Amino acid sequence: MVMVRVGIGYDVHRMVEGRPLVLGGVRIPYSRGLAGHSDADVLIHAICDAIFGALGEGDIGSFFPDTNTEWRSAPSRVFLEKASELISERRGKVSNIDSTIIAEKPKMSPYINAMRGVIAEVLGVGKDAVGIKATTNEKMGFVGREEGIAAMAVASLWLPD
Repeated sequence: MVMVRVGIGYDVHRMVEGRPLVLGGVRIPYSRGLAGHSDADVLIHAICDAIFGALGEGDIGSFFPDTNTEWRSAPSRVFLEKASELISERRGKVSNIDSTIIAEKPKMSPYINAMRGVIAEVLGVGKDAVGIKATTNEKMGFVGREEGIAAMAVASLWLPD
């Protein structure tokens, strides 16, 4: 018997000078990037948390703690690769990922297709199984003031019972 398991994820990081902006594994030309121990890719972090939740595991910090220097400046793609490995170890498959990036700037639409490609490749699914949307916060709160970027995600997995 196959069970459908669903998990949700959320992540947020501050915008800072002197760091590249990486979202969904894609480097986006912008004057600021996100602060964090790794490359601070909020989209991949939210997707990882959603997958870990669907697997009944801990959050991304339990697998990749920011106290471990091994993960300093690490590309978040390696975190997603680990999540994908855990799915495979349980003989599962990704049904789909749905996610939203919340940012005032920069405009995300030119990069979403590339992000979908990176995430689909790592998870071993077609691009049609990876949904990425972008929205603003209508100039409200820390996102609206361009102090940070947030992302949320839902992962649906097929796992054997």
